[in-house]
Amino acid sequence: MGRYNKDDLSLMVRKNIRKYRLMRGYTLQELADLTGLTHGYVRDLECFSIDKTPLLETIGKFADALEIDIRQLFDDVK
Repeated sequence: MGRYNKDDLSLMVRKNIRKYRLMRGYTLQELADLTGLTHGYVRDLECFSIDKTPLLETIGKFADALEIDIRQLFDDVK
C-alpha cells in the first residue's frame, strides 16, 4: 500500500464495507444489527457524498461482522 491520506483511507474502507456487505448478501439493517451500530450510521457510511470517518474500533466491528480480516477493509478497491 502506498501513501494515503486520512480521506483516501476512509473512502477505501467505506467502499470495502459496502463491497463485502453486498458479497455476503446483507442488508444495511442486517449489518447494523451484526455490528451493534444503527441503520442510519451504516447507511450514512456507505453514502459517499456524506463525509464520515469510522474509528478503528468501528472498522473492527465491521470486519468481525463480515467475517473478514480487518486488513481486507484497507485493500484498494478496483
